[in-house]
Amino acid sequence: MKIGIIGSGGVAQTLAGGYLAKGYEVKLGTRNAEKLSEWKENAGENASVGSFAEAAQFGDAVFLSVIGEAALDAVKLADAENLQGKTLIDLTNPLDFSKGVPPKFTATVGNSLGEQIQNALPAANVVKAFNTISAAIMIDPQFGDDTATLFIAGNDEKAKEETTQLAKEFGWSVEDLGGIEQAFFLEAFASLYINYAFKNNHWTHAFKFLKR
Repeated sequence: MKIGIIGSGGVAQTLAGGYLAKGYEVKLGTRNAEKLSEWKENAGENASVGSFAEAAQFGDAVFLSVIGEAALDAVKLADAENLQGKTLIDLTNPLDFSKGVPPKFTATVGNSLGEQIQNALPAANVVKAFNTISAAIMIDPQFGDDTATLFIAGNDEKAKEETTQLAKEFGWSVEDLGGIEQAFFLEAFASLYINYAFKNNHWTHAFKFLKR
């Protein structure tokens, strides 16, 4: 299976490294391939670098890993045709850092960033996931005997199954919250995670969903 990642920052590189270690082929999408030359050299023969459109075309499944304010421009550059019928795993959060930290949460009910991305890509299957955690634990969700919970939301059941399997490659326990309209609550949940992180200067925490 081939993984395309739209974005090339720390989160994107963490995901790429995790899936490369599992034997996947991975292409990082970037606006500046030159800055990733060292990463590509060190990442091995299954790693490659290209434009956002090339990463979207390459992946059997595609991750969107850019800052929230760049998300809609990024999917436009990726080209909707390259994402048609594919699972697009959306890690983005609608956060405004213009006045410093903690950032301001900018989404409203019915207009989450996940929903905006799905509306921009009606032929793609958007799944909001991996947005409520930091890169520090993204590929290592074990806390002693406990396994952290990854929450997902999206309209397409097959896409959510694919996302679940990709998450379980790293050992995540996955909980499906429903359709893409639930992305608003996941994005708000991410704000809780991020606000705690900035307040306490601590980025290796996670959530665990408990049921009786």
